[in-house]
Amino acid sequence: MMMTSRSLAVVLTVATLMADPDIAAAQPAPPAAPGAAPASAADATKRAEALVDKAKSLYLERKYQEAEEALLVAWELNPTFDVAYNLGNTEYQLKKHKDAAKYLSFALRNWPLLKGVAKLKPNAEKWLAESRAQVGALKVSVTVAGAEVLVDGKSVGRAPLEGEVFVDPGEHRVEAKHLDYEPASQTVGVAKGGTAEVKLAITPVNVAPQALAGVKTEGGASAAGAGAGGPAVAQPPTPVEPPPGKDWVPVIALGAASAVGLGVGIGTTVASNNASGDAHTQSTAIIEAGAQCVRPEASWVGSCEKVRSDASRADTLGNVARVAYIASGVLAIGAVTYALWPKSKRTEPTLVLPVVHSSGAGLAVMGAW
Repeated sequence: MMMTSRSLAVVLTVATLMADPDIAAAQPAPPAAPGAAPASAADATKRAEALVDKAKSLYLERKYQEAEEALLVAWELNPTFDVAYNLGNTEYQLKKHKDAAKYLSFALRNWPLLKGVAKLKPNAEKWLAESRAQVGALKVSVTVAGAEVLVDGKSVGRAPLEGEVFVDPGEHRVEAKHLDYEPASQTVGVAKGGTAEVKLAITPVNVAPQALAGVKTEGGASAAGAGAGGPAVAQPPTPVEPPPGKDWVPVIALGAASAVGLGVGIGTTVASNNASGDAHTQSTAIIEAGAQCVRPEASWVGSCEKVRSDASRADTLGNVARVAYIASGVLAIGAVTYALWPKSKRTEPTLVLPVVHSSGAGLAVMGAW
């Protein structure tokens, strides 16, 4: 099997990671996604890899501050598992536990299934646990996806957030903002090594929000106790009566009438064919006997009358069959049209009646629109 230069680089990188975890702290990993990338994305990835290489040298020289600066730029260009791991390690060395927890938790959530980096995972878990014990964490949930979440005025992402938000111990103001919704905020306190849950309910613009019992506001009072003279109780919206459902009786009636019309058409068609066959058979017998029905002899008058009667009956039944088929089709179309027609807001009844006459058939619809 052929091996490209990129594949060889990946293999060498994995070998280095396995051999020396300390060097791996600044060693770039393979790209997060295989396949060709757009030119701009490819350029950003190359720049990020160059910065990680630079950070590796600085890290080995214990110039953690300079390594951090290079890795932060690499993170902005290419926020992948390997950059997060290296940056989290560097922040841990600088004792910036809040930032270390942020990047190490990202790396662990996105840890690849590669044997070459498996030995590094315990290091990341150890550094995260030690950093996590020095800071607090916020679990933030917002009722509307896409809302911007801010902690102490600084944006930390959009809902739903992936993972926890790490903060220094103490009180923090958490906000949720969205263009189409009223903002919501909550002030919470979190202890060192502790976790606080924050649930923010935002409501559409110009709609009064429901009272949120127990939610701490800017003044320290809960939303349920806000306002002068007593608790503010949000009035529930007036229920809107659902529109009446479509009346399916006309559809059933039209469908049944269409079926009856089809049955009548089939029956009269069979009867017409039988009568036509009888007339043809009798006419053939008369002709073969050497007689005719234009001016029949006395002995053939009865037979000729029978031929005329059968032919007339066949013609009449054929006309009835055609009218029945037309009526059946019109009724079926009426049933489908009524079923698919949008429901009118008016409540006046609509009456649909079939109309059948000697020259055809139709559908009469009476109502108001």
